[in-house]
Amino acid sequence: MSSPPQPPVITKRRVLGQVVVCKGCCCGQTGKARPGVPEEKLKATWKAERLHRIIQLTISGCLGPCDVANVVQIITPSGIEWFGRLEEETHYDALIDWARACRRSAAVVPRPALLSAHQFEGYITEHHKP
Repeated sequence: MSSPPQPPVITKRRVLGQVVVCKGCCCGQTGKARPGVPEEKLKATWKAERLHRIIQLTISGCLGPCDVANVVQIITPSGIEWFGRLEEETHYDALIDWARACRRSAAVVPRPALLSAHQFEGYITEHHKP
């Protein structure tokens, strides 16, 4: 006995991108001598300014590369960008400013220059095989 065909999955909430902030086993764990993650500030700003309508914010469990805590992923239709060692409030302010700029432009804009030194490759690629 087969199931009836399911309608296609469609969402009404479509965004330009997503910021995933790790707050797992290492990231943001000040008790483990790691820099904090301003989770409440990020969530409050995203909510107050309704940034989630253009860039989704997700506070996540462990994203994996614990050796470069604090980790953030920026996900857009063009792919996933990884950033690590975000240790200063200004790093997170740059993420907020980037989401604001995307909203103003109604498009994905270049990532904050402040974060460029913190970008790393999170996956094995043809160029970086173990």
